[in-house]
Amino acid sequence: METTQEARHISVFVKRPPAEVYDFASNAENLPMWASGLGGSIKHVNGEWIADAPFGKVKIIFAERNKFGVLDHDVMLESGAKFHNPMRVVPNGGGSEVTFTLLRQPEMSDEKFSEDARWVEKDLKTLKALLER
Repeated sequence: METTQEARHISVFVKRPPAEVYDFASNAENLPMWASGLGGSIKHVNGEWIADAPFGKVKIIFAERNKFGVLDHDVMLESGAKFHNPMRVVPNGGGSEVTFTLLRQPEMSDEKFSEDARWVEKDLKTLKALLER
């Protein structure tokens, strides 16, 4: 039986329609502009998205485009370890709420979990700034 992971939901309100937020955030080529955790570059190689992350090359597997605002993605490290990252864009009043669910990894310290949460929050604020300018 798998152990339940602690989850932290990190969200930001964006003053743009959900379809616009989703279109921008779901485009892998835009990731280097706002997702610093996935690195400064991303390339489509042999049908796969490969990014140069701060911790090495990673493969990113995205949820198929959908009308529900689901931006889930898996990040696979060179070691073969895979991390699931749930993410959503939902309507909120005259704009959108973008929510990332950070799942605490086994053996992760409180300090590292908080650091990862701050990193995600920073990236979401960058996404917000790009879309609202």
